Amino acid sequence: MREQGENVYYYSGKLTKEQVRYLSPKLVISYNYKYIIPEEIIRCIDGQILNLHISYLPWNRGSDPNFWSFVDNTPKGITIHRLSVQLDQGEILLQQEFSFDETVETFRTTYEQLNDGIVKLFQENFIDILNHKIKSYPQRGTGTFHTRRDREVFLDGQELDWKETIGDFKKRMNLQ
Repeated sequence: MREQGENVYYYSGKLTKEQVRYLSPKLVISYNYKYIIPEEIIRCIDGQILNLHISYLPWNRGSDPNFWSFVDNTPKGITIHRLSVQLDQGEILLQQEFSFDETVETFRTTYEQLNDGIVKLFQENFIDILNHKIKSYPQRGTGTFHTRRDREVFLDGQELDWKETIGDFKKRMNLQ
């Protein structure tokens, strides 16, 4: 974005309405951001907050989307969507579906591929996003949602080995 001549501010703390008003950004990007952005900030920026999410929405909203795509056997992918008051339910701008070989891939390799993919998708479309040339559309279907606690309950004290193949993990957890 800087290469395109844009001023870029990186912030990982809890965003406030005062900060947003002071900076008056054209666009806010939420990417691996650990806080829920409040409704008053979403409304203050009038739909110009986008979330880069490593799931194929409406599947795997919320926490640990890559993990749940394999556990629930739902579509895998990436989505750039408008931030909404309802978590991960905003209108979609761009999506890309992925497929993985579970006998070879691990949670780490799939996570890295999805992250690389979302960065590339955003970079390739940044100018069109900024200039409102990409028409958003509503999410279709019910999809799924998980909290961080859901993963803890599912694993029931067992460790998630990021280097274990997905196939071996599924065998160990009796998912096949």
